[in-house]
Amino acid sequence: MCGIIGYTGNREAGSILADALELLEYRGYDSAGIALSKKDGVQVIKCAGRVKELRKRMQEAKTDAVCGMGHTRWATHGGVSDVNAHPHRFGAVTVIHNGIIENYQELTEKYGLNGKLVSQTDSEVVAAMLSHYYQNDPYAAIRKTVLKLKGTFALAVMFDDIPGKIFAIRNVSPIVAAKIDGGAVFSSDVAALSAYTDRYFVLPEFHIACFGKEGIELYDLSGEAAEPEYMTVDWDTSRSDKGGYPFFMEKEIMEQPAVIRETIQTYLKDGVPDFSEGQIPDSVFRECKRICVIACGTAMHAGLVGKSLIQSMIGIHVDVVMASEFMYNDPVVDPDTLVLAISQSGETIDTLEALKFAKKCGATCISVVNVKGSSIAVNSKYVIYTCAGPEIAVASTKAYTTQLAVLYLLTARMAMARNLWDGARLEGYISELVRVPMVVEEVLERKDEIHHLAGSMLGAKDVFMIGRGLDYSILLEGSLKLKEVSYIHSEAYASGELKHGTIALITRETPVLAVVTQEKLKSKELSNIKEVQSRGAKVILLIKGEDLPKEDYSFEQIFKLPRMEDEFMVIPTSVVLQLLAYYVSADKGLDVDKPRNLAKVVTVE
Repeated sequence: MCGIIGYTGNREAGSILADALELLEYRGYDSAGIALSKKDGVQVIKCAGRVKELRKRMQEAKTDAVCGMGHTRWATHGGVSDVNAHPHRFGAVTVIHNGIIENYQELTEKYGLNGKLVSQTDSEVVAAMLSHYYQNDPYAAIRKTVLKLKGTFALAVMFDDIPGKIFAIRNVSPIVAAKIDGGAVFSSDVAALSAYTDRYFVLPEFHIACFGKEGIELYDLSGEAAEPEYMTVDWDTSRSDKGGYPFFMEKEIMEQPAVIRETIQTYLKDGVPDFSEGQIPDSVFRECKRICVIACGTAMHAGLVGKSLIQSMIGIHVDVVMASEFMYNDPVVDPDTLVLAISQSGETIDTLEALKFAKKCGATCISVVNVKGSSIAVNSKYVIYTCAGPEIAVASTKAYTTQLAVLYLLTARMAMARNLWDGARLEGYISELVRVPMVVEEVLERKDEIHHLAGSMLGAKDVFMIGRGLDYSILLEGSLKLKEVSYIHSEAYASGELKHGTIALITRETPVLAVVTQEKLKSKELSNIKEVQSRGAKVILLIKGEDLPKEDYSFEQIFKLPRMEDEFMVIPTSVVLQLLAYYVSADKGLDVDKPRNLAKVVTVE
């Protein structure tokens, strides 16, 4: 949620900021603005709406500056309006802010700000406090202000009388930065830096960075100079554009064979799973007595697949908990618990806070994330990075399937650590896992067939999806994808539960998508399909191979999935469901990459 960009150097800043804000649109926002540092003060241009509206306002103003900062806002405090858009000015101070200031009302009262603020935001209160404390020493003003704040924040600040300089500080909310030729750049997202450099650092919490044409100065709150720890972007920066596809979502779906293959090969050494590069000892897998997965949304659905794999193959109890509910449900987490925190961005605030709580309880924590140096990665004892590369579309696709690839590898390594599998079983498992990218390629080659399936859902107001076991876990994610990008109400149901109430919703007007990939559950799943068909449902069937029922089921449409061992059918089936959702959305003429009301990175609770 929200995006930050800052630049200072020798190039015209306005266009750099606007271009970066467009790149950050996927994070979700409802207004945008920039602030430009000039010799006679700071110029602010902002508006409700998209960055293209901001560009129009920029064209009407003189934006000849080489230093500036920009922001895309997701409304939390105060509605969507020009005045609530960032940046905010108070006196000689201009601020942009990501996060939540929990005590802004107390601060408003304490500092006598009632009647002096023009917006309804918590962020303007920060600008007012900085103005209150500023007496020609920006470091002192920032230090005194942030020590009064409760909550999360990534702040970028400009002072009218310090042209060409931007100051930044953070607590939890991310800021990444880099020195570049002739200046410096910083952002809330490493993707915005990739056009300028492949080396960056994460601004340490409660450290003040000063960005100027000559580079970056970094200090802790006591005033001691600090050295940034640089990292290298290890993904292909060409993945950050559409590559000729109409939407990022389609491009990212099509990239899945490559990124799944890369993720698998990264953690395979001599044909066996190996996490020694992340210094994860086998004792972590061998000695844990239970596992708790904490995640949100799509990442949680990946966790549900991991739960099925680990419980069935390793025999360890696994809980999958929504991160937003974790701390409020009296979780049973102790030093015998292995916690897996799964997040694409590594910045999901609910997952981060749940992870911190688990650490306090003494649990060993492994994070599965896609971004180096992200907050979740930094707060975990061990990290496993997926190789998805930048994922721009709000609806997650390749991040999900690379998370699944990691969970398959973790399962096998856990079996090895516990001496549960002999060499033949391990070899067979890895051989099938290595086939996954090739099978996904087979699915993608048949995308026109999947596009045809989408026609059965195009006019629907509701869609139901039914399956059992792993098929049900797959459908939870497939249903979410359809909801996210097409705005069709969709629900996934464990098909054995239909007769316990849900079957009352079945009508002739509601398409039912059924998935049948698990041999041991096939007869039961087909029986459940018969139940909904007898109530008039039109059923779209996804089934493994040639395993069609001999009876006449009169399916609306059938898609035959490539054959794999049951436990590996998750990924190719998920890719079909991703494409199905994509085509429904695109054929409805919707903005597939930017669904309404959604943000890619959820950084506020």
